[in-house]
Amino acid sequence: MKLNIKNETGTLKSVVLGQPNSLGAVPTLEESYDAKSYDTIQKGIYPTEKDIINEMTEFEKILKKYDVQVFRPEIIEDYNQVFARDVAFVIEDKMIISNVIADRADEQEAYRKIFEKVKWRDIINLPDTAHIEGGDVIVWNDFIFIGTCFSEDYRNFKTARTNEYAINILKEYFPKKRILDFELKKNDREPYKGILHLDCTFNPVGTDKCIIYKDGFVDETDYRLILDIFGEENCFHVTDEEMFEMNPNIFSISPEIVVSDKAFTRMNNHLRNEWGMTVEEIPYREISKMGGLLRCSTMPLVRD
Repeated sequence: MKLNIKNETGTLKSVVLGQPNSLGAVPTLEESYDAKSYDTIQKGIYPTEKDIINEMTEFEKILKKYDVQVFRPEIIEDYNQVFARDVAFVIEDKMIISNVIADRADEQEAYRKIFEKVKWRDIINLPDTAHIEGGDVIVWNDFIFIGTCFSEDYRNFKTARTNEYAINILKEYFPKKRILDFELKKNDREPYKGILHLDCTFNPVGTDKCIIYKDGFVDETDYRLILDIFGEENCFHVTDEEMFEMNPNIFSISPEIVVSDKAFTRMNNHLRNEWGMTVEEIPYREISKMGGLLRCSTMPLVRD
C-alpha cells in the first residue's frame, strides 16, 4: 500500500475504522482513562456494545457509499478498540506507530495485518519515551499541528498523551513541515475543564476552514495563531456545551463532504448553508460518551 496523507480533507481512498465488537465490561472509575468516560461511568450512562455497533455500522455505510476502502482491526476479546486514530497515524507517505498509554498498549497487535500492507521502510517506530497519539496530530499541507502538555505534572495526567520529545522527533523526520505545538488544558475527571486531544478542540474542514473551541488552549496566542492561519471568517466557533458534545471531532471524506453527528444541528446547518458542504449525518451520541467521536474512530491511510 502506498500511503498518502497530506491534509485532513483530501478525497479519502482508504481508512481503518475502529472495532466495536467485544467491548468488554463497563470500566470502573479507576479504569477510565479520559474525563468523558469518567463522567459517563459516574452517571451510569456508559454505552452498550449494541449501541456502539449500531453507530459504527452507520459510519461504515457512509464510508462505503463514497467508495472508500475500509479496513478493520482484529477483535481482541473484552477490549475497547473503537478509537483507531491513536494507534498509529500517517503523515505524507510514512506511518508513525504511536506510543499509546499503557491502558491501550495491547491494541496495536490487532493492527498487525494492516501494518503488514505497508512497506517496512515507510513505518516509523518511536523511542519508548516519545509519547504521541494520532488525535493530537493534524496534518494540513505545509503545517503539522500537534496538541501537547508541557506541565510539570504531565505524568500525572491520563489525558496527557503527547510529549515534547515526540514532537522533536517528528521535526527531525519532517524538516520541511512547519510544526506548531499547542498546549492543551488537561483534566482527567471534568470534561468541561480539559481537552483529551487536539482534534477535540480544533479540526480543519474544506480547503481553508476550521472548527475551533477557543478555551481548549492553555495560551490564547495559540488560538490566535490558528485564526491568523485560517482567517477568522473561516473559523466556526463552538460553545462550551458543543465542545463537551464533541462537535469539533467530525470527519472529512473530501473537501466538500463531511460526516457529522446528527445532533450537531447548529454546526451542520452552518456547514451546509454558509460553507456549501454536504453533511452526512449519523447517530454517534453513544460513542461520544467514551471521549471520542468520528475523527477518533478513524485512521486514514490514503487521500488524493
